[in-house]
Amino acid sequence: MQLTGQSTGQSTGQSTGLKPEEVPALMNGTLRPNDAISGRLDAYLPSPCIQNHAANLAFLADGTLTCVWFGGTMEGMGDISIYMSRLAPGADRWSEPEKMSDDPAKSEQNPLIFNAPDGRVWLLYTSQTSGDQDGAVVKCKISDDGGESFAPPVILCDLPGTFVRQPIIVNGNGHWLLPVFRCISLPAQRWSGDADTAGVLVSRDGGKSWQMNEIADSLGAVHMNIVRLDGDRMVAFFRDRYSENIRTSTSDDQGETWSVPAHTNLPNNNSSIQAVGLKDRRIAVVYNHSNAATSDARRHSLYDEIETDKTPAAEAVGSSIRKAVWGVPRAPLSLAVSVDQGGHFERKFDLDTGDGYCLSNNSKDMLNREFSYPSITQGPDGTLHVAYTYYRRAIKYVRIPLESIA
Repeated sequence: MQLTGQSTGQSTGQSTGLKPEEVPALMNGTLRPNDAISGRLDAYLPSPCIQNHAANLAFLADGTLTCVWFGGTMEGMGDISIYMSRLAPGADRWSEPEKMSDDPAKSEQNPLIFNAPDGRVWLLYTSQTSGDQDGAVVKCKISDDGGESFAPPVILCDLPGTFVRQPIIVNGNGHWLLPVFRCISLPAQRWSGDADTAGVLVSRDGGKSWQMNEIADSLGAVHMNIVRLDGDRMVAFFRDRYSENIRTSTSDDQGETWSVPAHTNLPNNNSSIQAVGLKDRRIAVVYNHSNAATSDARRHSLYDEIETDKTPAAEAVGSSIRKAVWGVPRAPLSLAVSVDQGGHFERKFDLDTGDGYCLSNNSKDMLNREFSYPSITQGPDGTLHVAYTYYRRAIKYVRIPLESIA
């Protein structure tokens, strides 16, 4: 099958060819040239953890680039906590990571940093028991000193099954829009993503209170990623639980209401994506250029390696709910660009290539070989900054000159 989103662009940025066991030796945060693209720099962030996943990048007011992610033994386990590393302006090495959360009874996941209009810095993340995403709540820690230190965590949203992944957007009215997805399990079954939907938590009072706005007909559309356009217009992009294509939705009223999510021309393998609006009005997205049509690799669910007393959703019978598709290889990791506000994307190049094996989350035995969960942001000078999961063993950082996507 010919995948949509193919372009005449080069498939540069080939995999380093590293074996999983070779990665830890490189995890010192030092930036190194990568000749695949002129001016490209790579680094593997330091971490004390066996598994590292779900990075998010954000600049602080002083120009420091931060990367937050979760680490521990394996996603869903109680030792999974939030970590943050910093790259100071002009530095050539990421700092040693700071442990930002530590609840031994909870798996704390999917962190993000938000620079509030009042100067405070918010750290948001999810908190759940084991692999039960349908019980997750959203927590936050707030910094009053520019991100140097953070207050103890408080619960931002206690509606069970609420998950975050993408940044908060402030609209033209000053309202805060936090895209979320609702992890919903079917009766007597373990959560497996089959019934997940999208929503936006809206705060009109600077984060003091939040209202849930559900996205109509969004079954299977998750990880909503909002990009501001001109005037009152916004566009959002979604991960597709059914492993078909990245989906998109638009708003003409500052994000208050959204169109029904529809497919874009880019494939999706039921793994996270992230898009950013560039200063030149283009939109860049980092994603896995693969979907269910390209591979028959399948697993029951994200957490099928964690024991539970609940009935696995994949074994349930008599349900008319469409099944989420898990296990499609998470590779290559590609960058694409849209010049028409997300109407169509042109694939530019691959950041990393390999077999993308993700039928196991096991990092202890180095079984996983995925490149996934990218984050992308643009620096003040136009440079693109990307971070992503490398074999679930490390967070890899890539710096790319803007002219590489001309």
